[in-house]
Amino acid sequence: MSEKTLFSKIIDKEIPASILFEDDLCIAFKDIHPQAPVHFLVVPRKPIARLSEAGSVDHAILGHLMLKAAQVARAQGLDDFRVVINSGESAGQTVFHLHLHVLGGRSLHWPPG
Repeated sequence: MSEKTLFSKIIDKEIPASILFEDDLCIAFKDIHPQAPVHFLVVPRKPIARLSEAGSVDHAILGHLMLKAAQVARAQGLDDFRVVINSGESAGQTVFHLHLHVLGGRSLHWPPG
């Protein structure tokens, strides 16, 4: 990825965000267009465009993202929640920097749409 994404700008503190958690590998912040009472994103600091472009070298960071999603969900008062990863434009991805959506705080139906 040559041009900085919106998420890279948030990571670099060039754009403000409601940050819930950050460490040396990832950052979690509230979604600006929430689809549930609790809706936040977990984003790796490493700019991976989409899940389908992650490689075996990304094994550890992918696991870290999942564990941090659960940790932040618990900190937000969620026992039940959904984690969504959109990979590609037709799957609904609009920012091409891998990210996990974590949604909860209401009943979530299946299929989502």
